[in-house]
Amino acid sequence: MQLNLTLICFVFGGFLPDAAARREQMDTGQCDLPRSQGELNSFLWTIRRDPPAYLFGTIHVPYTRVWDFIPDNSKAAFHASSSVYFELDLTDPFTISGLASCQMLPHGENLQDVLPRELYRRLKRHLDYIKLMLPHWMTPDQRGKGLYADYLFNAIAGNWERKRPVWVMLMVNSLTETDIRSRGVPVLDLYLAQEAERMKKKTGAVERVEEQCHPLNGLNFSQPDKKIKVAHIINCFLESQLLQVAAVELDRIMGLKHLKSNSI
Repeated sequence: MQLNLTLICFVFGGFLPDAAARREQMDTGQCDLPRSQGELNSFLWTIRRDPPAYLFGTIHVPYTRVWDFIPDNSKAAFHASSSVYFELDLTDPFTISGLASCQMLPHGENLQDVLPRELYRRLKRHLDYIKLMLPHWMTPDQRGKGLYADYLFNAIAGNWERKRPVWVMLMVNSLTETDIRSRGVPVLDLYLAQEAERMKKKTGAVERVEEQCHPLNGLNFSQPDKKIKVAHIINCFLESQLLQVAAVELDRIMGLKHLKSNSI
């Protein structure tokens, strides 16, 4: 007789992509890696009942970045559970379609109607640059899986002119070389959902698409202070990515100079 164990996966940070990676960039200190599985934070809570149920905290990053750091007790709870419930059902095409639709501006509005003109132009130039660089950022493994630069750009930034500013803000923050190189690898939630389906577990979701979208879309960007704040954040993301591009270019130039000096 199989115990009807239930695992509920939920997310720290919602849609904010790569929160862990950004914390690493901000933290200049050195952190020692855990010496054993017992020292890892499991993000696993047990609901004491018969049979038990579990809550497991996840994050929206490619699962390969965190899988080795998930303790054995969390993986054991996943394997033992007969039912697994996620924040959203990311294996459902209607969920994906709903998420895409909720990001769009209402009433046929365009992004250039709601962003300051200079910021809109700067954003457009930046996205043109990203589209130009995508073929150089993609990995051989991605190409081997049949991913093309144009397809990848459209998957991430397609129809960006019609998206709400808050979703454009999140989109821009994910358009880095590191993020592009990890595209095609399922985020942790999706990987667990795929594994649950493969293992014939019962799956479901604890939220609907509108419950994810309404808190962000409910922000009243017609208020000048909120419009300015979102525009400022988008501008900061563009500045940050510009600095990263400049650093990479500087490394490349210094590398070329080093090669030249060695060849003399």
